[in-house]
Amino acid sequence: MMVAHSFRGEVFGPAQQLHGATFVVDVTFRGPALDDDDILVDIGLATQQVHDVVGELTYRNLDDDPAFEGVNTSTEVLARAVADRVCERVRSGGLGAAAEQVTGLAVTLHESHVAWATYERDV
Repeated sequence: MMVAHSFRGEVFGPAQQLHGATFVVDVTFRGPALDDDDILVDIGLATQQVHDVVGELTYRNLDDDPAFEGVNTSTEVLARAVADRVCERVRSGGLGAAAEQVTGLAVTLHESHVAWATYERDV
């Protein structure tokens, strides 16, 4: 996922200016049981849904996105946004019947080998 954004606040130093960020996005699904086919989610459907969610954010200046108005789009905030959007798709059946067993998910955004953030939530 590639985005442009800026931050407000002295703590962000030069990142207060418009800049780009690139993330590798990982989504982990968790649940208490597998279905009759021994899966928790259909990995093909999960991949497509995550791709669609990430596509909604990629190549955008997040400073112009009403969903993030007044919010510093830190890695943590973006991980939460992706998690919330993927959760909506799980709840609406976008990951198929197997995903009925999904009780939680975690989204990790990797900006580099030393900088990443994970947001976990219940479904």
